[in-house]
Amino acid sequence: MADHYEVLGVDRDASTDEIKKAYRRLARELHPDVNPGADASEQFKLVTHAYDVLSDEQQRQQYDLGPRAGFGGQGAQGFGGFGDIFESFFGGGQSRGPRSRRERGQDALVRVEVDLDEIIFGTTREIDVDTAVLCETCNGSCCAPGTQPVTCDICHGSGQIQRTVRSLLGNVMTSSPCGTCRGYGTVIPNPCPTCQGQGRVRARRTISVDIPAGVDTGLRLQMPNQGEVGQAGGTPGDLYLEIKVRHHDVFSRNGDDLLATLEVQMTDAIMGTRTTLAALDGDIDVEIRPGTQSTEVITIRDRGITHLRGSGRGDLKIGVQVMTPTKLNHKEQNLIKQFAQLRKPAAPTLTHFQQGLFQKLRDRFLNI
Repeated sequence: MADHYEVLGVDRDASTDEIKKAYRRLARELHPDVNPGADASEQFKLVTHAYDVLSDEQQRQQYDLGPRAGFGGQGAQGFGGFGDIFESFFGGGQSRGPRSRRERGQDALVRVEVDLDEIIFGTTREIDVDTAVLCETCNGSCCAPGTQPVTCDICHGSGQIQRTVRSLLGNVMTSSPCGTCRGYGTVIPNPCPTCQGQGRVRARRTISVDIPAGVDTGLRLQMPNQGEVGQAGGTPGDLYLEIKVRHHDVFSRNGDDLLATLEVQMTDAIMGTRTTLAALDGDIDVEIRPGTQSTEVITIRDRGITHLRGSGRGDLKIGVQVMTPTKLNHKEQNLIKQFAQLRKPAAPTLTHFQQGLFQKLRDRFLNI
């Protein structure tokens, strides 16, 4: 790598003003607006980087000293074994080395709404996900095509800056991440123009999701490595799908059982009848026995929701509500009167307080 002093054309003991004047002179000659040539552009980058380092007093001092200059100086040697101990505590004796640019990506969360009939047997969905994906231009390298990272000339690839700190017990070496390369040990002079040196870009993609039978609102499904791609093309995080089951106008759910209410005319409840009903997974035949009362529950085995873990299904439970007619014509009224006279029912009497129909239905559903 070219020496910064040689790039600017100044002596190693040049003052800050001399360095600034040399940079301004070269910048006027090499700036892309004045000199559009490719060689001039690369030279301009070198000149700018050299000026950034040498114009900063701390970076210049570290550049002049080198990567481990001053390590094991007279102050530390004077304490023998104690110097080694303090170096271990403060990081001077054992360098951790540069850290990797590649990082694991974050997890992502997507909410998915499904219908009640879809969770009986499970379903497959195509969903759109907005996440960070691998940059196809640089393939995660963060560099423009045809280029690569270069070793940091401040920490010389170690990713750490070491400094000597005076203490009552002598000189102690301390170590901290390099501010120029941020601890990576390398810098990227030519970042990828597509991802701006991130190694990833945001994009919308479509993935196929298998939603198992028996899921319920609030359940989260984990899809490994389908989340955000990490910095510099790092391993993707996980994708979590949070399920929400949409409300159904007819059927509701209690565990793996399905609940519904069947309105039955008074005459059908008295005489009994058979009817065909449309369930979520096909038609079912239902028998209304003669004398059926409101709040009775008809149970259809194995027509509920498939168990999430294990085999088998819940039941379909149908609560009966006997409908009493409210408007009768003259003929119907006479027929009801004749029926009442034939039945000769006892006079109405007080009995124990009865709960409302829907409360009784709920209790019957939950206790069966």
